[in-house]
Amino acid sequence: MATFLFNRSGRPAAFRRTPDDKFLWDLHGHWIGWFPWGDGDAVDKTGDYLGTVVNNRLLRRSYFPYRGYPGYPGYPGYAGYPGYGGYAGYSGYLPGFDDVPEKLLEG
Repeated sequence: MATFLFNRSGRPAAFRRTPDDKFLWDLHGHWIGWFPWGDGDAVDKTGDYLGTVVNNRLLRRSYFPYRGYPGYPGYPGYAGYPGYGGYAGYSGYLPGFDDVPEKLLEG
């Protein structure tokens, strides 16, 4: 079952196929990034910082230190349609974080 990640207003922003999936998908099932370091920091397909998972939110740090080139994981295949993510509710202000721009969340 898909694990949805939400923006600060509670709308679905992206999903993982499982809670520990190393790949990140847009809401249409297109691959948009991955988690190269095994933590909550995601990069896009070119290796640039995309966002960070904070609880069930996908947010973008105001400052992200360079962690080195993450390499390339290989093509992950097709995730399929994730269904409807629902609504998570407003998260409020989180210091040092903003929503990931929607243009970065399109596959």
